[in-house]
Amino acid sequence: MSSRELSLSSWLRLALAAACVICLYWSVVADMAHDWWTYPSLSHGLLIGPLAIYLAWLRRDLTLALPAAPDSRGLVLTVVAFLLYLGGKLGAEFFLPRISLVILIAGLAWTFWGLPRLRTLGFPLLLLATMVPLPALVYKSLTGPLQLLASRTATSLVQWLGVTVYREGNIIHLSNISLGVEEACSGLNSLSALMIASLLLGFLACSRVPARLILFLLSLPLAIAVNVLRVAGTAMLADVHEEFAMGFYHSFSGWLVFVLSFALLYGLAKGLNRLSEGRRAEPAV
Repeated sequence: MSSRELSLSSWLRLALAAACVICLYWSVVADMAHDWWTYPSLSHGLLIGPLAIYLAWLRRDLTLALPAAPDSRGLVLTVVAFLLYLGGKLGAEFFLPRISLVILIAGLAWTFWGLPRLRTLGFPLLLLATMVPLPALVYKSLTGPLQLLASRTATSLVQWLGVTVYREGNIIHLSNISLGVEEACSGLNSLSALMIASLLLGFLACSRVPARLILFLLSLPLAIAVNVLRVAGTAMLADVHEEFAMGFYHSFSGWLVFVLSFALLYGLAKGLNRLSEGRRAEPAV
């Protein structure tokens, strides 16, 4: 069999596998798309898929420069993906079938193309995994502590600035109004968005893996800190002018906080990259 015939056979098998995946996961992707479109906190998922595909396309020369080496070990990952899909469907759990799609794509790439090519697609696949919403149990378990942390820290900050305020749970009591730190103000949405942004900025702006890892870890306290500032700012404005704090500022502050966080994250990415490049360029003693 000629190499051309072998290549054609491989592409036909890959096309058949892709058709099977589309038939099996059509409803799963449709459900995710409904969540992305319906819930503002998950709307970033609409961008993740096209962005991951675009990044994989940008790296196509690197991927295709490596010879295709079909590897049967990839079937293990493929079987794991199908088991997760089956377990999620039988248990009426949404997260498992959704994340199994990403695992299945990795397993098929490993099976048909080999591990070297799969490694070049590692970041697009990692980014693709971030489009899957967290399980409801995990989301609820994170929201409560983040609500309390934001309200407690914001209250301490506002008291330090001289405003009379006290807190009961996630309720901040001012002299003329009480503010509730709801789920939307817990900071979990901005935290997930900044974590994804840190992955993307680390990939684009940082040339070394340690710098990317540090940037990702810094995105967590950064997101929490700016959300605390948002809650504290709302409380201080509400103490002075209730209508202003509950009106335009409350609606606009979410976007303002994200833009500020992204700018700080971009500066950290540039600084970490310069630091890592500088250390690499230092002559050995």
